[in-house]
Amino acid sequence: QVEGWAARYRRAKTDDAPDFEPIMDWLGDKKPKDTDHPCIVHNDYKFDNVVLDPADPGKIIGVLDWEMTTCGDPLMDLGNSLAYWVEKNDPEHMQVMRTMPTHMEGALTRQEILDQYEKQTGRSTRHFDFYYCFGLFRLAVIAQQIYYRFFHKITNNKRFALLIFAVINLEKTALKLIESSDL
Repeated sequence: QVEGWAARYRRAKTDDAPDFEPIMDWLGDKKPKDTDHPCIVHNDYKFDNVVLDPADPGKIIGVLDWEMTTCGDPLMDLGNSLAYWVEKNDPEHMQVMRTMPTHMEGALTRQEILDQYEKQTGRSTRHFDFYYCFGLFRLAVIAQQIYYRFFHKITNNKRFALLIFAVINLEKTALKLIESSDL
């Protein structure tokens, strides 16, 4: 996945976009071994892809958007999901990208989610920096691919002009993560 997403980013890169090369290099260098417990990976699991029970909003009754599903490492799915997760104490450049109520009182932090994941699955998240960084990068690639179409006038939706800021902000977050990582 690292090589595939890196190739997508390089094809979609515009002159005003960061190059992400240090991040792609780090991801390539820190790639974990293949999981010994592969499972179904949704690849876009987030709040707006689940249907909640109106009578019990804590209960998921449906999952949408299965077209990117594959078999693989479940931590890839968790990293992709948490790339969307903006906490109340995250920097302002991430707050402006928040699309879900993950910052509200009572919302778990990313660390609390990892702790629950370990407790419920028995799997370690010690090397989670890789998966979270990959999730941030993957999200940047998706934003850059859409922005590329706007930049080259393939589409004229003015909202897409703002995606370059998401790409820049995601790069900033990924670089900070790499700087603090012990991997």
